[in-house]
Amino acid sequence: MRAAIPFPDLSPELFSLSVFGVEIALRWYALAYIAGILIGWRLAVAALRRPALWPAQTPPMSPRQLEDLLTWVILGVILGGRLGFVFFYQPAYYLQNPLQIPMVWQGGMSFHGGLLGVIVASLIFCVRNRIPLASAADLLALATPPGLLLGRLANFVNAELWGRPTDLPWGVIFPGPYAQDCGQPVGDLCARHPSQLYEAGLEGLLLGLVLLALVRRGALKYPALVAGTFFAGYGIGRFIVEFFRQPDAQFQSPGNPLGLAIHVDGYGLTMGQLLNMPMIAAGLIAVFWALRRPGHRPA
Repeated sequence: MRAAIPFPDLSPELFSLSVFGVEIALRWYALAYIAGILIGWRLAVAALRRPALWPAQTPPMSPRQLEDLLTWVILGVILGGRLGFVFFYQPAYYLQNPLQIPMVWQGGMSFHGGLLGVIVASLIFCVRNRIPLASAADLLALATPPGLLLGRLANFVNAELWGRPTDLPWGVIFPGPYAQDCGQPVGDLCARHPSQLYEAGLEGLLLGLVLLALVRRGALKYPALVAGTFFAGYGIGRFIVEFFRQPDAQFQSPGNPLGLAIHVDGYGLTMGQLLNMPMIAAGLIAVFWALRRPGHRPA
């Protein structure tokens, strides 16, 4: 058998309790969301409390306004993430089963849908409260990577969203019949790319460190620079990881085993890559705009 790493003995649940016959469990994924929001909130508060980081030494909002914005952001993540999954990935299924759309506890969330939800919610909040949009976007971008890092680690603990089969020595033998169905010889185990860890490292850890380094060097003085870097950095990281992720089942067919959303003669792009191309373009445009605005050029 090829070298591979057995999946560690991890439970998706941190603990569970039975209350009046009802099982209540705290899952690592829920804890990751909570911890990511709290860490991101504290990062944002720390930035707001340092006026020297901002243009004209004036933060875009108060810590109290940030708390109000956080409520809007959470709603945007949940509603946008669910609707994004419904419309981007399984529109036909949910068209036939509309009552299952609000059943978020059954799984099925889209990062890109959640991002659109956050953008819409933040736009409404900032316009209503006369908050500079570009600087607010920078603040939210700075706060996002911890949640991405913890969320992808939780995906690994849940043994979900694993990658394509691999014979590389760091391939992981994920449990479950579907994970072990990759056309290997009878009796062999299927090792797969731990693509959740790839994403945690690129979209969470590396991108977060880059944004912190930019902020330390004064990037918040150039509105939209941090947000643009986040958009471009996330898009590039996710685009790369899509080459290693397991294809979306709804796009797979005998003539399209890689699950490409669009393809010609076996070459094309996955849905994740298609959704990230506008992000990369928007991020690069925002970075160029931030650095080229009159009166906002680096010394």
